[in-house]
Amino acid sequence: MRRKIPSTTALVSFEAAARHESFTKAAQELSITQGAICRQIAGLEDFLSVELFRRSRRGVKLTEAGLSYSRRVATQLDAVERDTLSVMGQQGANVIELAVVPTFGTQWLLPRLKDFQQRQPDVTVNLTNRTRPFLFADTDFDAAIYFGDADWSGTESHRLMGENPVPVCSPHLLGDRDSLSAEEIAEYPLLQQTTRPYAWRQWFSALNLNIARDMTGPRYELFSMLAQAAMHEMGIALIPPFLIQRELAEKRLVIANSHALSSIKAYYLMVPERKVESASLHAFRDWLVGEAKSYTSATEVAYSD
Repeated sequence: MRRKIPSTTALVSFEAAARHESFTKAAQELSITQGAICRQIAGLEDFLSVELFRRSRRGVKLTEAGLSYSRRVATQLDAVERDTLSVMGQQGANVIELAVVPTFGTQWLLPRLKDFQQRQPDVTVNLTNRTRPFLFADTDFDAAIYFGDADWSGTESHRLMGENPVPVCSPHLLGDRDSLSAEEIAEYPLLQQTTRPYAWRQWFSALNLNIARDMTGPRYELFSMLAQAAMHEMGIALIPPFLIQRELAEKRLVIANSHALSSIKAYYLMVPERKVESASLHAFRDWLVGEAKSYTSATEVAYSD
């Protein structure tokens, strides 16, 4: 059955005219005549049976329906353009589309990715933020790095590392003290992580404490947001040290209490079963697992010292 979709020429003409609210400026941008713009938009209005512009001697103005439709059309045209440029840029290349939890991607993976590029110059790794599991069949992703329990149907999992967050805060919050007791921490605003809603409760419970307000406080989705809030003295946050190495080294954040929260959950590389034979993914998996093991070993040595 033929799809009920207007012509691309009509949509491009409409999007330009809507953005400028001018047929003349749209014609100049697209290097066609104003008459051609008028015909394309008139044809689109006939196709939709909806008036998109109000015409007057002073020019044209979008109707409510035209404004709503223009926003949707612009979004879809932008998506088509991105996909087109992506395909054009992948000619002859081995590309891995990787979904990754944001702070892990920016703070841990990206600083190491140059090494993989040098080892595998023919493989390109594209990163896209995803904070929660999804169906690989509904996306173009080849693999994902996420934090959880590896219970992801239709995938092969590879454990990378645990998280082990510790309470951190601005050094101004500590003042002259070297650290805070758990009871003292409970008196400060507790910054919550949206995807780890029980983190503070688990941390206090591990110390045999029952804190009534352990799940109250402002919530942030990303560890990078938690770090910023803590640096601005908005409270105390539970953050894995490996995600805030620079902030700790520069003393913009300090560890308020050395007790780390242990969890059975971890960061995993998840590869859909239909992709496990990919040579590019094999190379990336082996490199990533090796990097994670090296980092974990170095961290354990540093903590034991």
